[in-house]
Amino acid sequence: MMDSLNVPLTLEGSFALHQMARIRWPEWKRLDPAVRADIASEAASLVENMGPANSAVFSLLGHKGDLMFLHFRRSMDQLNQAELDLARLRLWDYLELTTSYVSVVELGLYDSTARMWRTFQEQGLKPASEEWKKAQEEEIERQRKAMEPRLYPAIPAHRFACFYPMDRKRGEEKNWYQVPFHDRNRMMHEHGQVGRRYAEVVRQIITGSIGFDDWEWGVDLFSEDPLWFKKLIYEMRFDEVSAVYALFGTFYVGVRTLPAQLAALLEGQAPER
Repeated sequence: MMDSLNVPLTLEGSFALHQMARIRWPEWKRLDPAVRADIASEAASLVENMGPANSAVFSLLGHKGDLMFLHFRRSMDQLNQAELDLARLRLWDYLELTTSYVSVVELGLYDSTARMWRTFQEQGLKPASEEWKKAQEEEIERQRKAMEPRLYPAIPAHRFACFYPMDRKRGEEKNWYQVPFHDRNRMMHEHGQVGRRYAEVVRQIITGSIGFDDWEWGVDLFSEDPLWFKKLIYEMRFDEVSAVYALFGTFYVGVRTLPAQLAALLEGQAPER
């Protein structure tokens, strides 16, 4: 039965938007210092009013951009409004977006799905019947309430962030979506155990983007020490689900920049601890 019921259930929460931007430094530096300060103050005020739990700015390292704006919102409409609010800033005239990413906080329920289906089978419920659907929705709602803090997280206040998108392989030789459910469940359980070993030093937020963006998931990592990103991702590369079935997109690493630090950052000063 588990193989015929092949799609694990998921829970969704906050919608997420990542915006990576490059500062047009030549144009920015030609402005009068007083004008730059006023523009930076306007931008800092908006980000501060958005709230640190909902929106954050990071100073990116490397050539892929200078700034990363991260937003979590309860609805896609609110996410769109945050994007439009930023676009109205005078600062936006001196930024060039290099990429963006739209997704939604997602909790995969492999273990819960397997237990649920087993229980329903033992109760004599027929798959896809009205009784099955009703029992499933009741259980999903119970789990949704229990996991609300994880579904609607505040942006962690850690100093460093790492973001990357990823896929599961769908190629000719290896196709994650054709692997039997119980095998995927086992691999995801082993994969999760690695992440849990780093829970005290790395906060992970997984977002789903199937139907929203070019990759299937987005991964946000937050820590006080960026070396933990390397250690965690390196160890995960050795588990089966990553070694055999994972594809990774571009990585972005940044330093948290508080609204009060934005003006200094735009004058070329790295965010202070």
